[in-house]
Amino acid sequence: MIIDKISFKGEQFMITGPFLLVAFAISIAALLIAIIKLKINPFLALLSTSILTGFLVKMPMGDIAGTISKGFGNTLGGVGIVIGLGIIFGNVLSESRAINAIAAGLLKKVGPNNSPLAINISGWLISIPVFQDAAFVIFMPLVRQIQKATKKPLVALVCALGVGTIASHALVIPTPGPVAVAGNMGINIGAFLFYSIIVSLPAALVGGVIYAKFLEKRADKNAYTDFNEVAAAAEENLEMPSMGLSLAALLFPLLLILVGSIAALLLPNESALKPIFSFFGDKNIALLIGVITSFVVLKKYFVKSANDIIIEACSSAGLIFLVTGAGGSFGNIINTSGIGKYLVDTMQGWSISILVLGFLLSQLLRAAQGSTTVALVTTSSILGPLVAGTTASPVLVALAICAGGIGCSLPNDSGFWVLSRYSGLSVQDTIKAWTVGGTVVGITAFAIVMLLSAMPFLPGL
Repeated sequence: MIIDKISFKGEQFMITGPFLLVAFAISIAALLIAIIKLKINPFLALLSTSILTGFLVKMPMGDIAGTISKGFGNTLGGVGIVIGLGIIFGNVLSESRAINAIAAGLLKKVGPNNSPLAINISGWLISIPVFQDAAFVIFMPLVRQIQKATKKPLVALVCALGVGTIASHALVIPTPGPVAVAGNMGINIGAFLFYSIIVSLPAALVGGVIYAKFLEKRADKNAYTDFNEVAAAAEENLEMPSMGLSLAALLFPLLLILVGSIAALLLPNESALKPIFSFFGDKNIALLIGVITSFVVLKKYFVKSANDIIIEACSSAGLIFLVTGAGGSFGNIINTSGIGKYLVDTMQGWSISILVLGFLLSQLLRAAQGSTTVALVTTSSILGPLVAGTTASPVLVALAICAGGIGCSLPNDSGFWVLSRYSGLSVQDTIKAWTVGGTVVGITAFAIVMLLSAMPFLPGL
C-alpha cells in the first residue's frame, strides 16, 4: 500500500495516486484563502502556493525553486511581448479617442431604438485591445447620454456594455488572459483568434442584446438614475478620428494574424510566399506593426506625447506580467508533480471530457477569487501540457477555459465594483446586469464550443 502512495524521485519520495488530489485541493484552497481572506496580491499568492504545493507532494527542495522559475520564464517567454504590445495598443486607441468614434458611429448606424446593440458591439470591439475595466469606464459617459436620450432602463444599457466588454476580454487576444491560454496550450494563434471571434461575438449578443431586452421589459420605467459623476466627462470639444479610420486601426493587426495563419495553412511548403506570410502573421510582428501604424495614423488626435502613452502602458503592464508568470509557475509545479495528469485521468474515468473540465475549473476559480486573468492563466497552465494525451482539440479546450472565466462575477471581483460604482447601479441591479448577464455569456460561449466540437472537419481544430 505504501508503494502505491509514493514514488522515488531524486533523493526522496514523492506522493502519487489519490493523495495528489488531496494536495491539489489543499493548494487551491490555500490560493483562494490567500487572495480572498488574507487580501494577498495574486502574484505573491500564486508563488507562495506554488512552494506549498511542492512541499505537499514531497518534491525535492532543490527542484522546487527551479520548477517555479522555469514555469515563470516559459510562460512569459511565449506571451510577454504580445501582452506588452497589446497594452500599448489599447492606450493608443484610448488616447486618440478612436474607441469613442467607433461607439458613436455604431450608434448612429443602428439608431436609438437599437442602442443596446450598438453599445454591446462597441464594448466587444474595444475590449479586444483595451482592458475591460478601462473600456467600461471610458464608455460610461456615452451610456449616460444614451439613457437620457432614449429613456431606456439603465440596467439594460449597462448590461449591454458590461457583457460586451467581458466577452472579448476573456476570449480574444491580445488581452492577457486569452494570450496566456493560447501560449500555455501551444496552439496556432490564428486559429485561436478565428474561433474565439466565432464564439465570443454571438455569446456577447445573447447576453448584451437578448438578455438586456429581458431586463428592459422588467425594469421600472419610471426609475432613472441620478448619476454620481465619478467618471470623466465626455470630451465633446476634442476632435475624434472617423469611425472608418478607428476600425481600420483596431482590426489591422488582427487581420494580419488571420491572413498570415490562413496563408501558412493553404500555401505549399515550397512556396516562396509562405515564410513572408508566416512572418507578418506572427502575433508579435503583427501587433508591433499594428502599434506602429496606429501611432502614425492617429497621432494628430493625441493630447499626450507618444512617449507618455508608452510609459503609462508599461507602468500598468508590470503587475499583469507578474501575475501571468506566477500562474505559469503554479501550473508547472502542478504538472511536474503529476497532479495535472492524475486529475485529468480521474475526470476521464468519470466520463467528464477535458472540455467540460476546463470550463468548470476555470469557472470555479473565477467565482472563488474574482479575477478572470488568474482563472484563465491557472487553468490553462494545469491542463495545457495534458491535452496532447487526449483526443480533444487544444483550440476548443482553450476556448472552453476562456468561456469559464466569463461568468459568476461576485462581489469578490474588482470588476463588479467598477461596474457598480461607475454606472450608479445598486448592488441588486449590478448582480442582474453583470453577474447574471456575464454568466449567460459564459454558458452561451461554452455551448458554442461544444457545438464546434461536434463538427470534426472544421479547419484548424
